[in-house]
Amino acid sequence: MIQSDSASTPAPWRDPAVFLATCGGIGRVGFAPGTFGSLVGIPLSLATGWLATVCSARLGSSWLTVAVEAALVAAVCLIAVPICTRAVRRLGRGDDPGAIVLDEAAALPLALLAVPVAGRSWLALAAGFVLFRLFDISKPFPCRRLENLPEGLGIMADDWGAAAWAAGCLAIARWQGWV
Repeated sequence: MIQSDSASTPAPWRDPAVFLATCGGIGRVGFAPGTFGSLVGIPLSLATGWLATVCSARLGSSWLTVAVEAALVAAVCLIAVPICTRAVRRLGRGDDPGAIVLDEAAALPLALLAVPVAGRSWLALAAGFVLFRLFDISKPFPCRRLENLPEGLGIMADDWGAAAWAAGCLAIARWQGWV
């Protein structure tokens, strides 16, 4: 029996980068995969906040919590770039296939950095989620341009822009006492 090339190479969905970039397959949801990917960002934000709190307490300085969490979130975002690059190459479906949702999951915690860990109520989390999705979908300046960066960087960068817009709005909402 002759094996075809497709039989000797694993399905793209089994590739570790594709698995991670689709957040364990969540990106394969048939409708609104970016919304489901963004939902993954909520527990990720809670986890990075908790880990930052623990680390800063061990360092004996609670004011370091924001810096430690920002570093953790930045690390996740930077690690996601090569993962998304490999996944988009493996899937071979355009510049930003809808199934890749790691960008949303990793960027939502960036937006939530505008809210201190102790202030992340369900209202604040929901507001951050809605604002992030609004800006991720509408792609205000410079998000649309950031999307044109190559491969994984473009996949991630437009979501970083959306997170920045959402963080700005969250900061204003906190200042006004709305969240």
